Amino acid sequence: MSLAPWQQEPLERVLAAWRAGRLGHALLLCGPEGIGKRALALALAARLLCEGPAEGPPCGRCRACQLRQAGSHPDLHLLSFEEVPNSSPPRLRSELLVDQVRVATATAQMTAQRGGVQLLLIDPADALNPAAANALLKTLEEPSPGRYLLLLSARPQRLPATIRSRCQRIELALPAPPQALEWLLAQGHAAGPATAALAAADGHPGLADAWLREGGLALREATLRDWAAVAAGQRAALGVAQAWMAEPATVALRLRFVADAALALARSAAGGPATVPGLTAPTDLAKLVAWFDQLNRLRRQLAAPLKHELALAGLLAGWRHLPAPTETAR
Repeated sequence: MSLAPWQQEPLERVLAAWRAGRLGHALLLCGPEGIGKRALALALAARLLCEGPAEGPPCGRCRACQLRQAGSHPDLHLLSFEEVPNSSPPRLRSELLVDQVRVATATAQMTAQRGGVQLLLIDPADALNPAAANALLKTLEEPSPGRYLLLLSARPQRLPATIRSRCQRIELALPAPPQALEWLLAQGHAAGPATAALAAADGHPGLADAWLREGGLALREATLRDWAAVAAGQRAALGVAQAWMAEPATVALRLRFVADAALALARSAAGGPATVPGLTAPTDLAKLVAWFDQLNRLRRQLAAPLKHELALAGLLAGWRHLPAPTETAR
């Protein structure tokens, strides 16, 4: 799979540093969720692991490339969320644990089985709990030739400064709107839906592409209609909350849509254009910020095995009580 332009450019910079012998042993790949950090990391791993000539792309034919393509390369290690033991239904942990780091770093410090490099990819690195971060720091403080750590994060500010300072930072930024739209069209999307999805995703082509493929735009429209109906007193908040929670696979995305819309309303309250049909920005920005914080706390708690209907209903109902503009102000 070829990389998007905003992924290819940083990859080329990193590979140029590698070929010149200037690549750091630890890279922190940063950028918004869905921008393609893992795809970039895997493309870098493919080139570093390939046993063919260093110039040019991975050959795809050597034994290392074949193992990597099969997902069984012994020198490429992924550290990510594990399943909670004995959970029903199965669910993933919300943090990376110290034992995971100890096992992964111990494995990566062994002699490479293919005689080349060892790679440890941590995604998302900002999910490391304090003990896990401390364990990783010990590895960062003791770099070894031919061993690379690739840390992926959409929220690098959550990582301890001691870890950030020991990593070479690689940023993946949102592309310019024309480039993002051109890429969406190249993925086979029609111009009209692609433009609408890109606007809804605030210029994020990865999100726009996912929503177009998975029905996210329709879900967003339905979510905002439900929220506006509650705000207008046309639907009961508890009924909407129960309906959303009855579809656990989509509730996190629904809350993202609400959070994004709340940010858009905050911008409109500060003088920007109103962008959410049927919803009006509250006049009290402090209360809007507090409401937004509660929403994000609920988003973070979704993974916990709790009943969230009442909390969500309270948030939806609480929007109606935020101070709204007077008719003359509107």
